Amino acid sequence: MIVLAMSILLLASMICMLHFSRKAVKEETLLSTKQTLDGTIARIDNVLLSAEQAAGNHYFMMKPYLRDPEKMYRFSKELVESNPYIIGCAIALEPGFYEEGQEFMAYYHRVNKYDSTVVRADAFGNSRYTQQGWYTKPLQTAKTCWINPMTDVEGVTEPIVTFAIPIRPGDEAQKPVGVMGIDVSLKLLSDIMLESKTSRNSYCVLFDEEGTYIVHPDSNKLFRQTIFTQKEFKTEPGLKEAAEAMLRGETGYNPFTMNGTEYIIFYMPFTRMAVKGRSMETLNWHVGIVYPKEDVYGEYNHMVCYIFIIALVSLLLMFVLCHIIIRYMLQPLKLLTTSAQRIAEGKFDEQIPDSHHTNEIGHLQDNFKAMQQSLAVNIGEMEQQKVTLQKRADELKKAYNDIKKADRMKTAFLHNMTNQMITPAAQIDKDVSTMFAGTTSTDGILTLTEDVQKNGEAITKLLNDLINMSEEEMRKEDSYENED
Repeated sequence: MIVLAMSILLLASMICMLHFSRKAVKEETLLSTKQTLDGTIARIDNVLLSAEQAAGNHYFMMKPYLRDPEKMYRFSKELVESNPYIIGCAIALEPGFYEEGQEFMAYYHRVNKYDSTVVRADAFGNSRYTQQGWYTKPLQTAKTCWINPMTDVEGVTEPIVTFAIPIRPGDEAQKPVGVMGIDVSLKLLSDIMLESKTSRNSYCVLFDEEGTYIVHPDSNKLFRQTIFTQKEFKTEPGLKEAAEAMLRGETGYNPFTMNGTEYIIFYMPFTRMAVKGRSMETLNWHVGIVYPKEDVYGEYNHMVCYIFIIALVSLLLMFVLCHIIIRYMLQPLKLLTTSAQRIAEGKFDEQIPDSHHTNEIGHLQDNFKAMQQSLAVNIGEMEQQKVTLQKRADELKKAYNDIKKADRMKTAFLHNMTNQMITPAAQIDKDVSTMFAGTTSTDGILTLTEDVQKNGEAITKLLNDLINMSEEEMRKEDSYENED
């Protein structure tokens, strides 16, 4: 019962501990992930802000020289060289700005991600710049904006995002005559997000308002697949809920399963830092960190296994120790039970050893031993008294039998004496009756008188014998009483 009670208490404690531990792990993961996402967004935003500020500074330095094409090339090259985050800069003006019907684009870019040398190029991709989104969108909206990675430009091998500034020759109210495009490598953003991994198997994703992946560890999904075209989106409700929540700009997490592995995605919208003079258009980017569930709860699950193993071993050890301790503690009680049984069988001289315990059981054994010794003494005295009483009972029985025998003898003697007295008494009565009748002569009367005297002497002798015998019996009784 003790082990069962302890097991129940231990199990209840473990369940409570594991429940709150899992809750703490979850809360810690949420906090850590939020901090990671905030840090990742801040680092990416710092890159974007650096590119925006560099582009803005060069834009205002360039405007006074807008009519000088050579200056456009110089500003484009200097902008790329001045900021390590920028891998390309294109200053494109509307056709005919310099020469009638002629297109103009001053484009400089770094060779590749391994070679930072800045080179000049005559075109961006294989199509005309006037047909490309980074140029057409800012002209249409007349607003500064970030352009998501372009998938419709052939010949572009380096995935980039572009910061586009409409070029106005005068004040900001005039119609744009061109676009300054500043390219930032997605490889740089991917490296930043890769460094944000908080576990071995986690990864970060970044996609736009249409669900198109901007950053993903699987390069096959970049620009070719959206989150909505994944097969898991149709079969896994958790992924669908997470994607829809992310596109709504929510912050949270959702579990989902992919390729038989359970994952948890933590997500939040990409929020840019507000800076004076900064264009604060909404990017509609969304950032998420995907964790395998094993990475989040793996150590916790291992801890649960270890705790259950330790608890099981502890219970078994506690059971063995309790069994040994209880058996040791109850050994005096077992001895007392055996001794009590033997005493109940009449063996009052049972020897009970001294107790080596100082607890209640030891006191009980000592008291039981004292009781047994006292009981043995009392039983011995009672046995002695029993023998004495038996002896006296035998003596009383013998005396009683003797008295009964004496009484019978007395009765027989009295009957005998009475019978002996009847004849003389009857003769005396007869003689007296004859004498009173007056029919007897004087000689006859003398004879009768002699007979009466003779019979009277016989009766007197019998009475004397009876008195003597009674006195003898009284003396015997007095002698018995004196002996007692």
